[in-house]
Amino acid sequence: MKKLFLLLLLFVITLPIGAHQLEMNVPVTTSSTEVVDSASLGTNATGQADNDTKAKPATNKKKRVLTEEEKKIDAELPATWRAVEIDDKETADTIWGIFVLGFGGGLLALLTPCVWPIIPMTVSFFLKRSKERKQAIREAIMYGISIIVIYLVLGLVVTSVFGAAALNELATNAWFNVFFFLMLLVFGASFLGGFELKLPSSWTNKVDSKASSTTGVLSVFLMAFTLALVSFSCTGPIIGFLLVETATSGDILAPAVGMFGFALALALPFTIFAMFPSLLKKAPRSGGWMNTIKVVLGFVEIAFALKFLSVADLTQGWGILDRETFLALWIILFTLLGLYLLKIIRFPHDDPEDKRTGVTSFFVALVSLSFAVYMIPGLWGAPCKAVSAFAPPMWTQDFNIYEIASDKEIFEADTDDYDKAIEMSRTEGKPIFLDFTGHGCVNCRQMEADVLNDKSVLKTLGNNFVIASLYVDDRTELTDPFCVLDEEYYEVGEKWSFLQKHKFGAAAQPFYVIVDSEGKLMGKRTFSFNTDIEDFKKFLNEGLEAFNEKE
Repeated sequence: MKKLFLLLLLFVITLPIGAHQLEMNVPVTTSSTEVVDSASLGTNATGQADNDTKAKPATNKKKRVLTEEEKKIDAELPATWRAVEIDDKETADTIWGIFVLGFGGGLLALLTPCVWPIIPMTVSFFLKRSKERKQAIREAIMYGISIIVIYLVLGLVVTSVFGAAALNELATNAWFNVFFFLMLLVFGASFLGGFELKLPSSWTNKVDSKASSTTGVLSVFLMAFTLALVSFSCTGPIIGFLLVETATSGDILAPAVGMFGFALALALPFTIFAMFPSLLKKAPRSGGWMNTIKVVLGFVEIAFALKFLSVADLTQGWGILDRETFLALWIILFTLLGLYLLKIIRFPHDDPEDKRTGVTSFFVALVSLSFAVYMIPGLWGAPCKAVSAFAPPMWTQDFNIYEIASDKEIFEADTDDYDKAIEMSRTEGKPIFLDFTGHGCVNCRQMEADVLNDKSVLKTLGNNFVIASLYVDDRTELTDPFCVLDEEYYEVGEKWSFLQKHKFGAAAQPFYVIVDSEGKLMGKRTFSFNTDIEDFKKFLNEGLEAFNEKE
């Protein structure tokens, strides 16, 4: 997912370079992981480590301590369901990735027509109303800090109201995803020029008048709040996507960290240009390129909207958006984006007299069209790893010519039931590889494409483990409710989500753990999102060695 996000970020950032005028005519007053010998696993290693996205396991650990409530629950459960004492790994690397994601989203919002034109006006206002330049700089810094505080509070409010676990469950809820799909479609249509989407003007006017009638820090803070309201039509879709993405990480701090990164990227230009106002003359001037960025974001919003519809489709089993349909729509979208950048198709807010294609737009169009061509083989079953995190899983593919031609094996579970996996482990004398996953889990799809479908990993898992994939967002009704103390669970996904949280103290997916037929942890660690194949083999090796020593 990070690769695709960075590619889309590159689309938008490079567009201003091809602008016709690069001066802003605004008056400014200037007073390593260890390699594993897979032979010890009974396999021949052919996979190479993925050097692009390595989320190394954090080194800081804390011992999990069961609460009194968890001990009471343990007493009511079978032995195989009881909590295990496991070292909880800190999520420093995950948090850093979320910060980068938020910062990138802030850069995208910064280049939209709702934000970019405000920069010179705001800086000029600070310089004009201040008696000396030092005061203007202080107020600009306070303005930037106020922006950060506003969006950081938003992230903290979302977390405090719902909690990380509730947000994670909400992100896999079918009707929430349908709502988000429709919302992103509306935002996308707005970006393409279909209509103007903004908050009630009375809100903005009231805050703006309050800012004008006050002085000091409060005045600066209200100006920053006005910016947040005015820019909502451009920042809203980015913030919404960011909050959902951070919620699925399962970390309580994720929404706040993501919003901090977003706000920091948004606030920096105001502070920097206030400190060095001469830089404004070198900044790209507001113009047609900003509408181009807005239209590009419209295509991106619609493309991401399909992902949320896919989550709802998978969790409910509707079967309306299989892998071929999803890829076909993305191919069309990115083809149309390329044609737009070449000025072959136009939208309402584009200048009809501007028919020249800039050099930068040409190269970005080349990337977009190449991306569309890259996805075409996926219609017949090609892996298309660059989009595997977003596209529906391979099992939704109706026709796979690659699998027919090569009889290629893909990652597939032996069972989707934990208790059945326990029985199979006792019968076959193998440890259990538990795969806590979700139909709407982006990182789960990427792990399957980049790691679990590696030939040596597939062979190792098939020969040495009972594989159980437990979908925490499976909305299938249980035949009989699953009851623990006073709690009742009615859906399959709720049952497996409880198992993951209680037994292993984890809430995020993907989450991999190796246990024996008694439910005891094999090895010293669990495994989450990390596309380093060699480290994953080491994890399997540790679990298998622990199981063999026990036997």
